[in-house]
Amino acid sequence: MRLLALVEAPDHVCCRRRLRAFEPALSRAGCSLTIESLERGALRRIIQFARLEPYDAVLLQRLLMPAWQLRRLRKASRRLIFDFDDAILHNDSYCPRGVASPKRARRFAATVRLADVVIAGNDYLAECALKAGARRGSVTMVPTCVGAADFATAERGPDRGGLELVWIGSSSTLQGLERRRGLWERLGREVPNLKLRAICDRFPDFGPLPIIPIQWSERTEAQEVAAGDVGINWMPDDLWSRGKCGLKILQYQAAALPVVANPVGVHREMIEPGVSGFLPRSDTEWLEAIGRLAAEPALRRRMGNAGRAAAEANYSVSVWSSRFVSAVFAKTGDGGSWPRHPGE
Repeated sequence: MRLLALVEAPDHVCCRRRLRAFEPALSRAGCSLTIESLERGALRRIIQFARLEPYDAVLLQRLLMPAWQLRRLRKASRRLIFDFDDAILHNDSYCPRGVASPKRARRFAATVRLADVVIAGNDYLAECALKAGARRGSVTMVPTCVGAADFATAERGPDRGGLELVWIGSSSTLQGLERRRGLWERLGREVPNLKLRAICDRFPDFGPLPIIPIQWSERTEAQEVAAGDVGINWMPDDLWSRGKCGLKILQYQAAALPVVANPVGVHREMIEPGVSGFLPRSDTEWLEAIGRLAAEPALRRRMGNAGRAAAEANYSVSVWSSRFVSAVFAKTGDGGSWPRHPGE
C-alpha cells in the first residue's frame, strides 16, 4: 500500500507525533509512507492533487480548505483519511476574534463527511466529528502518543538548591501561562528557591519567579524536560482547550515527573490527583500543591513513577500502533468505534 500524507509541514509536531511515530508499524504492515506539505495557493494545490493517482490512500492532517478544493481532493483520492488532534472546527483560545468560527466549522463538517476514515486525537474530538456528520463507522480514536525516546530520566540530587518547575511549549501556548501571571508571581514569592524551566522559542517574565530559559530542540527536548522536578500546565477552559491532546502532560509523565495542571480537558483524564499529580483549581490550591511537592522529594518520586507507568500503559506508540495501522487500512465505513484503550 502506498500512503501519501498531506500535512502543514513535515517537521511540524503533529506530523512527527502522529505520523512519523507510526511509520515503522506502517512499514511492517506493508505500507510505504510519503509526506508532503499541502501546497499553498489554489493553483498549486490543483497541480498537487493531479499527482495523487499512484497512491492507494491520502491522509490529510488537520488542514481545512474551501469546499471546491476539498471536492477536488476527494475526487483525486482513492481513499481519503482525515487525522486531527485539535479542535480545528474552532479558532484557538487566543484568537482576537474569539473561539467560535462558523467558517471553520463548515469546512470541518465537509471534511469529516467526505473522508472514508477519520482519526481523532481524543474522545472529545471524535464526538465533534460525529456531531459534524461523520459516519460513526468511519471514526476511530488514536491519541497523540509518546515514543521510546521520550522516556528519558535524569538524576535529581537533593542538594540542587530548590524546586524546578518545567513547562514546554510554543510561543502560542505560552499565552496560557501568561494569562495567569499573578499565580506564577505568587508562587515565586511564597515558595522558597522556586524556579521555572521554560523550554520554548521565547520566554516569559514572571518577576519573583526566576526563569531558566531553554531553547527548544527536538534533539534535546526529552532530556531537558527530565532535568526538572515538576511538570506544569495551565490552559483556559474553552472549546479549543477541551480538544487538546495533552502532549505536554505525556512528556512530563514519560520523564517520571509529577504533574500539576488545572482540571480542564484531558488534564482530568491523564492526571490522577494524589497519585500522579494534582489538579488545583484556585491559586491557594496551586500554592499548596507546589509547596507540598517542594517539601517532599519522596512524594515527587512516587508520583513521577506512577505517571510514567500510566504513560507507558495508555499512551505509548507501541500500544497504539496496531490501532493506527488498522485505521489506515480500514475499508470505507469500517473504522469502528473508539474504546478508551485498544485492549478494552
